[in-house]
Amino acid sequence: MTRPFIMWSLLLLFATPLLAEDYLIQAGDQITVFLPGEASLTDPITVDRQGRLLLPEAGPIPVAGLSEAQLKQEVVDQLGQMFRDLDNLRVYLFKKQMLIRVQGYVQNPGEFTLPADATVQMALHAAGGIRNGAQLNQLSRVRDQVSLLFDYKKYLDSGDLNHLPALQSLDRLFVPASPMTGNVEIEFDPATIADSGDAAANRLAIKVFGEVNSPGSFSFRTSMSLVDLLMRAGGVTRYASVEQIRVISAGKPTLFNLTHYLDSGDEKLLPPILAGATVFVPQQEEQIKSGANTVYVMGEVAHPGAFEGQGNATFMDILANAGGPTRYAESRQIRLIKANGEVVKFDLAAYTEGTLESQPPTISPGDAIFVPEKSDMNEKSWLMVAPDRAVRVIGEVVRPGRIEWSNEMSLLDLLAHVGGPTSRADTSSIEVVTPITENRSKTTLFDLDAFIKSGASDLQLPEIRAGSTVRIHDLPRDPANNKSQWVRQASEKSIYVFGQVGAPGRYMFTNAMHFLDILAAADGPTGSADIHNIRVTHRDGDQAQVSKLNLALYFETGDEQLLPNVRTGDTVYVPEKNRIWLDQPKEKMVRVLGAINRPGRYRFDDSMTLLDLLAEAGGPTTNAYAQKITVINLSCCRDQARSFDLLSFSRNADFTALPVLRAGDTVYVPDRRESNIAKIRVGLRDVFELFSLATMMGQL
Repeated sequence: MTRPFIMWSLLLLFATPLLAEDYLIQAGDQITVFLPGEASLTDPITVDRQGRLLLPEAGPIPVAGLSEAQLKQEVVDQLGQMFRDLDNLRVYLFKKQMLIRVQGYVQNPGEFTLPADATVQMALHAAGGIRNGAQLNQLSRVRDQVSLLFDYKKYLDSGDLNHLPALQSLDRLFVPASPMTGNVEIEFDPATIADSGDAAANRLAIKVFGEVNSPGSFSFRTSMSLVDLLMRAGGVTRYASVEQIRVISAGKPTLFNLTHYLDSGDEKLLPPILAGATVFVPQQEEQIKSGANTVYVMGEVAHPGAFEGQGNATFMDILANAGGPTRYAESRQIRLIKANGEVVKFDLAAYTEGTLESQPPTISPGDAIFVPEKSDMNEKSWLMVAPDRAVRVIGEVVRPGRIEWSNEMSLLDLLAHVGGPTSRADTSSIEVVTPITENRSKTTLFDLDAFIKSGASDLQLPEIRAGSTVRIHDLPRDPANNKSQWVRQASEKSIYVFGQVGAPGRYMFTNAMHFLDILAAADGPTGSADIHNIRVTHRDGDQAQVSKLNLALYFETGDEQLLPNVRTGDTVYVPEKNRIWLDQPKEKMVRVLGAINRPGRYRFDDSMTLLDLLAEAGGPTTNAYAQKITVINLSCCRDQARSFDLLSFSRNADFTALPVLRAGDTVYVPDRRESNIAKIRVGLRDVFELFSLATMMGQL
């Protein structure tokens, strides 16, 4: 007895109590279909929402509403189309379940699989429970588009399940939100609400609002003072103007100075608080500071504002009192705006590095120090960087744009600042346009690859100054779709690949590459390529030169000297096989004629035999007279012909009987009708026909 059959027997033993004569299959039930020897029919299968049982072998089967016997018969009818022996097929209900959707004001609305005897309480628990603010007395169960309202609050008060409706598969429970929550959903804490005011609906309540931590309406008590009210409101905030607290009591406004009261402790200063009073704590207002010795600091400093300057206060003293520049400050472009309107520029970064010979500017009363913000490299505004201190970087870099320039920088610093070249950048030919005069510029081509490879010094980098333009070209795309890119690719940097390659076209090439690089870029030779006769045309000299390459010999020997040296501007041509009538003289070819599948001219070398040639020509036809294959040899003195019996060779495999074959020879395979036996047979047939005709004439 097999293990699957034993397991199935145990499952059947435990699953039998689930079955009932009057129970009908519903969506969500798990059905077990077991057939010994079929691994795909072992795991329980759940009936989907459409009431279908999805069998791996038979597809969907409608089973909802069927009894146990009907279920088994339906499965047998479907599986009987694919299996012959269904004697051991067992179909039974593995687990009773139902699908319930819970929607509305619950923690996790959705569809859930529950036991067949699940209640509304279990369905709500599966959805994470009811959320605060739900209307418990208006829950509804929707079945077949019919809604049934029930009071879930009564069940919670009594625990009586009779207040809950029964559930069945595909029912939908909806939990509405209480109308008291309004249209805006917020999380609230009852304790916080009570602390924020306990008399919202009381006309005699005292209203406290403004710069307090917990504004609200508070119940009135006769012993309450203004300080008690402020304490109940959580105290004043840091922005409160405690010298200007306003109190309206019995319709009479009063101005109260809390600071004065706290300094003196005189309770007579407290205004009277009557029922229905209003207390407002205003926000403190900053006073404008000005004076004869005031110096103003603005922009990207830690504490901008107005500072009282002493007679011996220096530029650095004022800047230090303002907390110094922030991390976003452009410390190279600090401006001092004098009281008379003069603007003085100061490079704080160069001064701190010791590269600035001049001293900080002198500060006078009424002056203003402005520390600008660093220009964002992604900022599109032209006003962020002035043209007289910007460098333009365009082309294949990560972040092209206008970059603020400093003479301490180099081209490498500039490229690093813009994120460096992209993966499609042609770093072997970077263009740098530097202005010389107002009407003239100088263009320099820079090979970054060669610079890095040689380890050259920064002195060999091209000159860049404010107003320069750096352009980095992009590499060409796939030659099959780069026709529009040809005008941007210089011919002196290109190499041409034609013929039988995967992607012929025009390719970017550098002198650091070799022949195999360009052949691989063109996707290599195709299946019809003649790799024995590749031609490379060199165009870099005074006269054109052509190199021949036997790529097959290179693959056999690995000799690198066989590969030609290619340079930019060269042309590579890979010819096609068997299209060599005009390329090869007859002395280098072998002709195959007669009853052969593919007669024609074929290339031949000394490593081949007559059998190789016949195989390349497709072999003899069915009418070929293989006993008399003729080989006509072309020698220096005279031509000679030899016969070869292919059938005899196939029986004895005597390789010494193979005729010698050389380039320039001709192989002829005669037709069976040209043999002597065929001619005798035709002659005998003619004799018999004449004899028969004479006999018939004699009888007449």
